[in-house]
Amino acid sequence: MITTLAAEHNLPDSELLAVINGGFDEELKNTADRVRREFFGDLVYIRGLIEISSICKNDCIYCGIRASNGNAARYRLTKEEILSCCKTGAELGFSTFVLQGGEDLYFTDDILCDIIDSIKKISPDAAVTLSVGERSRESYKALKNAGADRYLLRHETADSGHYARLHPEGMSLDTRKRCLYALKELGYQVGSGFMVGSPYQTAENILADIRFLQEIQPDMIGIGPFVPHKDTPFGEFPHGSLELTLRLISVLRLCFPESLLPSTTALGTISPDGRERGLMAGANVVMPNLSPQEVRSKYNLYDNKLAIGAESAEGLRILEEKIKSAGYTLSMSRGDSPRVLKERNKQI
Repeated sequence: MITTLAAEHNLPDSELLAVINGGFDEELKNTADRVRREFFGDLVYIRGLIEISSICKNDCIYCGIRASNGNAARYRLTKEEILSCCKTGAELGFSTFVLQGGEDLYFTDDILCDIIDSIKKISPDAAVTLSVGERSRESYKALKNAGADRYLLRHETADSGHYARLHPEGMSLDTRKRCLYALKELGYQVGSGFMVGSPYQTAENILADIRFLQEIQPDMIGIGPFVPHKDTPFGEFPHGSLELTLRLISVLRLCFPESLLPSTTALGTISPDGRERGLMAGANVVMPNLSPQEVRSKYNLYDNKLAIGAESAEGLRILEEKIKSAGYTLSMSRGDSPRVLKERNKQI
């Protein structure tokens, strides 16, 4: 089945479920690593993460910065603070900046467009990635026109019933999907993804996630283990399985050989070598934190989130050594998706 998956990038439902439900598989991991090297070599692309706000209007059941969490530490970076992070990142060699935050109503289109334009003036050739949630098509269009290159919006789960168990009334999977379709139509490099081991998740839910990803064909796919936050209704639930997350990274690499797959902070949170094992399973992106040090602990989506050492921009040399020890090479290039690079070549 693994050979077929690597060659055809797909399997029938029953066979794909068997792979999802399987145990540790050295063949799966090695095949995924071979495929990622075929398309990307040994490069691991670095993105500079800037967590711009811990204020969010939503009340997602699993999230530490949910609106109803009175214990959450709230902050919002100013334009000047965001630009200072980008200047620091540019000096360190970063060529992608990821602006991530809760759905903070302060960040209107005008404010975000001004920030994007200012970042492009600091680093004209850098990619600007946004991860600021559900917005209107008109909003996404304005942000794209201002210079945004990429947008990350995890669908979280492609099963509407499961989605309803993870989110409050007023949020829907249909709305999330409409946002992703709009982003694709507007020409963004789009990232989606899901949590592994979220409460009430089944193998059939994961199969539905993969089928949805095959439908929208994102440029980036972000998955990571669910990690509980003590101040949420899911605080007593166990974290997602490291083994299953690694297996799914490999499956996604074989289903989407040209995708950019991050090895997430959440992997490093549940296992000291989780990030390195994610790279060895087929991931090829890491996002160290460029946020001001004094706010990193406040962007607390889940308990024990890492924000120092190799997770931080200041620890870039440490990160480079860890990547090297896993058998790969750190790349500070933009790391655009192969789809985008092919389109550019056609225009030349």
